[in-house]
Amino acid sequence: MNRRKFLNYVGCGCYGVAINGCSTAPITDRRQLKIIPESKLNAQAAQIYEKVKEKEKMSDDIKSFNEIKDIGKRMENSISEYFSRTGMDDPTINFNWEYILIDNKKVKNAWCMPGGKIAIYTGILDVTKNINGLASVMGHEIAHAVAKHSVERASRGMLLNTSTQLFDIFSGGKLSQVNRVTGMNTVGLLSQIGIMNPFSRTQETEADYLGMIFASLSGFDIRETKKLWERMKEANKGKEPPQFMSTHPSSSKRIKDLKEWENTVILDYPPITFG
Repeated sequence: MNRRKFLNYVGCGCYGVAINGCSTAPITDRRQLKIIPESKLNAQAAQIYEKVKEKEKMSDDIKSFNEIKDIGKRMENSISEYFSRTGMDDPTINFNWEYILIDNKKVKNAWCMPGGKIAIYTGILDVTKNINGLASVMGHEIAHAVAKHSVERASRGMLLNTSTQLFDIFSGGKLSQVNRVTGMNTVGLLSQIGIMNPFSRTQETEADYLGMIFASLSGFDIRETKKLWERMKEANKGKEPPQFMSTHPSSSKRIKDLKEWENTVILDYPPITFG
């Protein structure tokens, strides 16, 4: 799938905001709004990451932890090399990569903070099953950081809050009055339903697409990605919210997308070899 098709597929744009903070996501070229410095979020993420390491119990599964670090290192190198060879700016240039494996079998999750701070929960290893499945999960989470999704979300949150405050002022306090009478958080409701959810689903779809690319560039079998989400769907059976109320695509839609992208990604983004 080429960039234009991807952009048409997921939608894009800075919603007409005439601000110098408009830029584009790597590879997909989707327009983004980024008005908060990435360095600020990276520093905050590093502090939070340290607190997570202090609070959570780290796993003593050395084999799985070494696999995580090996997958991560291969992706670190392949991502940087890809951007170097294509003449594009490396979005990971200021990353300080780090990996932890959290001992919690009840949590089937993983995440990557801004700046390359990654956490895997042992519960998701029951779903990933193998190296390629684990690489699919890590590729997706790393893609969020590479595409600066946290910077984008923080910037949009700031813009939403500022816009809502201005509207409240010019409307003579109508929003504040509604909040007092109904007990509702208007800004929070707009963020969750009206504005931020569709945008978050766009980010999730973009992370699926980029994650598949990064896994392929790093030499992993991305045909396992759709199988991973089939297993995830089974593990979450009956627990998924309706897609329009979720910040994530439904498992069924995600699997459909991955199947459509698979062959093109394999052909267009073959494993990078280092001489």
